[in-house]
Amino acid sequence: MTEAVRVELPAILAMREDYRREMDCQIVHDSWHARGFTTSYLLRVDGEVVGYGSVGGSPGDPKDTLKEFFVRPDARRAALPLFRQLVKTSGARRVEAQTNDLLLSLMLYDCAVELTSETILFADGATTVYPPPDVELRRIADAERDRVFPHTVEPTGDWGLERGGEIVATGGILRHYNPPYGDIFMEVAAPHRRQGLGSYLVQELKRICYEASVIPAARCNQDNAGSRLTLQRAGLLPCARIVRGRLAV
Repeated sequence: MTEAVRVELPAILAMREDYRREMDCQIVHDSWHARGFTTSYLLRVDGEVVGYGSVGGSPGDPKDTLKEFFVRPDARRAALPLFRQLVKTSGARRVEAQTNDLLLSLMLYDCAVELTSETILFADGATTVYPPPDVELRRIADAERDRVFPHTVEPTGDWGLERGGEIVATGGILRHYNPPYGDIFMEVAAPHRRQGLGSYLVQELKRICYEASVIPAARCNQDNAGSRLTLQRAGLLPCARIVRGRLAV
């Protein structure tokens, strides 16, 4: 008999460490648990705990998206019925999986319809050695943030490229994901794009990551061809997609 039983977060934390070790990559929404965005469930087969599931949602949205599903390797013959029981017990209506999460991805393809994918995930795959393109890399002081060029996609980062006294690009590293991963972001001022500044900045942010014992990662929208090319030129290569679907079980 399979069961899914709602529990408080501490009850699943030990198994979440097993899940993290198995994933061995950036988990984009790892911080959702500590921030209270998920509901936790223990999974049982004939009364024995064999895994857990997490159902959540962004702030302001219903907690109805199945986000994590972990079953001990020795119990994975029961993964599909456990997943269906979790969906039934939790009332989840959607599922969202990183495609490098193999178990949850399999459940998504078995049990969901109307699949969509907009986000590409990147991992470091090559070291680049671009020389500085007539710019200086430096930290952005809090007092000067209001004078930095208007950003349209990303926030103003902690690091910037200065050219002729003007900040022409900024970027940073988000570290609230599962340690030791850091998510690199950057934006280049419109008049200074297509000059290699973005790739150089990403290269240097990768270096800063490694100096701080952080593993660089990144993501971008599939339609943002410029950002994808910039990341790839700096050695960050596509490693997964985020796929969403409506549950039909």
